Amino acid sequence: MWIKDWLRHLGLPEKKKVSSRYKKNQEHIRQVKKRKQREWRARVKYRILQRKRLMIITGSLLVLLLMITGGIGIVRAMGKNRLYEKADRKQPEMIKTAPEEVLQEEEETEWKEGWVRYQGNIYEYKSDILTFLVMGIDKNKDVEKTEEGTDGGQADALFLVVVDPSDRTLKIVGINRNTMTDIAIYDENGDMTATVKAQIAVQHGFGDGMEESCEYQKKAVENLFYGLPIHGYAAVNMKAISTINDAVGGVEVTVLEDLTRKDKSLVKDAKVHLTGKTAFWYVQYRDTTVFGSADLRLARQKQYLNGFVAAAKKAAKENISVILDLYQAVMPQMVTDVSLDEVAYLAPLLVDYRFSDNSFYTMTGETVAGEQFEEFYVDETALYELILEVFYEKVESME
Repeated sequence: MWIKDWLRHLGLPEKKKVSSRYKKNQEHIRQVKKRKQREWRARVKYRILQRKRLMIITGSLLVLLLMITGGIGIVRAMGKNRLYEKADRKQPEMIKTAPEEVLQEEEETEWKEGWVRYQGNIYEYKSDILTFLVMGIDKNKDVEKTEEGTDGGQADALFLVVVDPSDRTLKIVGINRNTMTDIAIYDENGDMTATVKAQIAVQHGFGDGMEESCEYQKKAVENLFYGLPIHGYAAVNMKAISTINDAVGGVEVTVLEDLTRKDKSLVKDAKVHLTGKTAFWYVQYRDTTVFGSADLRLARQKQYLNGFVAAAKKAAKENISVILDLYQAVMPQMVTDVSLDEVAYLAPLLVDYRFSDNSFYTMTGETVAGEQFEEFYVDETALYELILEVFYEKVESME
């Protein structure tokens, strides 16, 4: 009672008693508002994705029209400009100098934003480089939209494809699917609620299995590589492996491990020309009961991609349209933000640019047994040096 007397003494209104019915009504109003907000967000996301798809379809039709009328040069110019405008960032956010390094006086005077000093050398990001994220999704069917949650499919294969005009080379960086990194957790509205340390492959699972999942995975890879600009992505369901393989005439390999439980021809050390389902098993399969099976599969994928690029270059030299044909053939099993005009720009580069066994890079680190799954911990120093080697060039003069 003294509280009421005190409130009256101060001239403040007494707190009215709230009925349980009133509380229920207020809670109902809050729930309705939340539902309407979710529906609004879902409509906005849908419109954005539809607009992106429409742009790709419209662009593809325009490309086909220009190609038919002989405007391939215009198409390639359009594709090139669009690609360079797509990256969210201009360069990685590397550490300016190591703690033990000190800039010299002339370096302080001439220093440019984005330069990196490492072990006595100064490095500058190659601004004309193009980087693409290629994801192999663990689904053996055509792509389809899923409910927001964790059913978008895991990225069992992750590669950065680097197109470097400075030395006219193609490079590939393989990312271990078990790499432990910050994974963003999203709720049913698509809002990020937290981050956890988990295998990088699971990030694609959050989202709708389409563009949303790809954007989530792209951000995770960008962050792992110090904010590396990525100019496009392609998420390909494993079902497409046979189609992609056979489009370039197949790939010859020396089998690295015995896989006869899946295909009798895949005997260790045997030389096999991979076609159809045999190619699928060689690239996709791993025995999860064997420790380090993800590392073993990544070694096979590295070997396969070396052979595939060589086969694709040979096929494209004979008929450059094979790349455009392949793009169209795998569309039912692929989600990509790379349009046909951008493919038209990139196709001749595949033929002209150099690629060798030394053009494939893998991350250094250690695989350990986690509580439930294997975990790969990257060597941060080695990763830093890999980024400098692939994406940067030495500044030879301060002038």
